Formats: sequence, structure tokens, C-alpha cells
Amino acid sequence: MSEIESDASSAGSSSSEESNDNHDIQPKKKQRTSAVPPPLEIAPTADAAKASIQNQVHSTSIIGNKSKSTSRLIVLLDQAKLETIKNRRGNYELLNCDDHRDLCKKKLKKDPKEFRPDICHQELLALLDSPLNKSGHLQVYIRTSRNVLIELHPSVRIPRTYKRFAGLMVQLLHKMKIKASENGTTLMKVIKNPMSQHLPVGAHVYGMSCQGTLYSPMGLTKELIPLEPNGETVCFVIGAMAAGHVTVEDHPYIEKMFSISEYPLSGAAAINRILGAIEHQWGIV
Repeated sequence: MSEIESDASSAGSSSSEESNDNHDIQPKKKQRTSAVPPPLEIAPTADAAKASIQNQVHSTSIIGNKSKSTSRLIVLLDQAKLETIKNRRGNYELLNCDDHRDLCKKKLKKDPKEFRPDICHQELLALLDSPLNKSGHLQVYIRTSRNVLIELHPSVRIPRTYKRFAGLMVQLLHKMKIKASENGTTLMKVIKNPMSQHLPVGAHVYGMSCQGTLYSPMGLTKELIPLEPNGETVCFVIGAMAAGHVTVEDHPYIEKMFSISEYPLSGAAAINRILGAIEHQWGIV
């Protein structure tokens, strides 16, 4: 058996040598000398964006000590219809035109079309889902029609459905703050008026209205926003109401009114256009 195995091994070694010789005899393929195009730039993943926001939560708290190292675009959602009402079962609900139409007409003597908290919900989703917010360059405030001022943390996750959003707003308006269950971070908080005392020194405030000076989103960004996110702070006041527009009388610190379309746009559509232009200028993917 040992002789057979030795013969087989010698035969295998000879065959392998022959295969190596044959391999050496084969002509080598010519290497391609054409330049290979560089790969596409990889966009940051959701995990990377979440990690950057978590780092900001631990390093600088937006509610409390504000960091001055990097500038943020500040957005104030003005005249949001966020009001609570007690139903027949004794529970509080967010007043809206669909569920409380008769109540608005008979008891409040107001047009039900004015009570549209869903507009604020849509605008918050557009703001907080944006790459500008996930990169840590956005700060959001809400001012209700009852002059209640609310500050939001960039890491807050607004519920996708209106029903859950309404429950969250009722809880906020009654408890004055919402904290994260994991680490106790204050995600939403009712703060003192006026809004001007919460703006950084030297911040430029502009209002968005269909009656303002018409600019394209890119033109408005080049005109008002610094080329890099470490420059001066800019604040946009955007309406969150069903009818009407932002006025200088309500916000005396507004420097000028602007518009970004010849046509009337929803608040969420206007926000997407503005933030998209700023993200393009700052190189945020």
C-alpha cells in the first residue's frame, strides 16, 4: 500500500508540474491601460446620520447650552394651530377641523378651516427628516396661534401618523416638556417669549410670504446663506397656518420678506425647496 501511495503521489506531483509548465507556456493577457473612472461618492448612511446626532446630544444640548462652533439654520414655524379641547368623555384632544367642525362653528364661532394642525405636522416632518437636520445644522421652533413658543431638539422623531402626533402635542401643551425615555434628553419644551431672546447675537431673520420679493431657491440661498456652515446664523420665519401669511407686525425683528415661487405653495413644499438649496450649497448629501 505504501508503494501505491508513493506512486500516486509522484504521479500527482508530475501532473502538477506539467500543469504548471503548461500554465507558464500560455501567453500572458495584456493589461488594460485605459483609465478606470473613480467610483461614485457614497452617501452617508442612516446609521452615520444617527450617530452624528447622538454625538451632538452628548456634546452640546440644543435646549440649554447652545454650541457656537457651528452655525445652524433656524426655522420658526409661525401661527401653528395647536390648541387642546376636552371631549365628552373627559379626554383632551387636539382641536382640528375634521373632528370638531360643529364645535368650531357653534361654541368658538370660528371657521373650522382655520384649525389645521396637520399643516404643522407636515412641515415638521419635512424639516426633521432633511439631511440638513441630520447633519446637525438645523434648529426648529414653533410659535402657536396662542403665542406658545416651543423648542425642538434635532434628535426628536415626530410620529408619522397624525393621530399619534396629536397625542404628542396634547401631552406637550399640558406637561410643558417631552423627555426621551432612554437617556432623559429634553426633546420638546415650551420656552419663554419672545423669540428674539433665543436668537444668537447678529442673527439675520427673514420672513417667507407669497407677497415677498421673488427669488429662486438657489438665488435666495446665494444671497442670504453663507458659503460655509461656520458663518453667520440665518433664521427663516415660515407660516404654519391654513390662511394668511407671516407679517412684520408680529415679528419686528424680520429684516425682509421673500418668496420662492410665483405660485402659492404649501409650507412643506416651500421648506423642501429652501432646505434643498442650502444642502446643495453646503455640500450636504
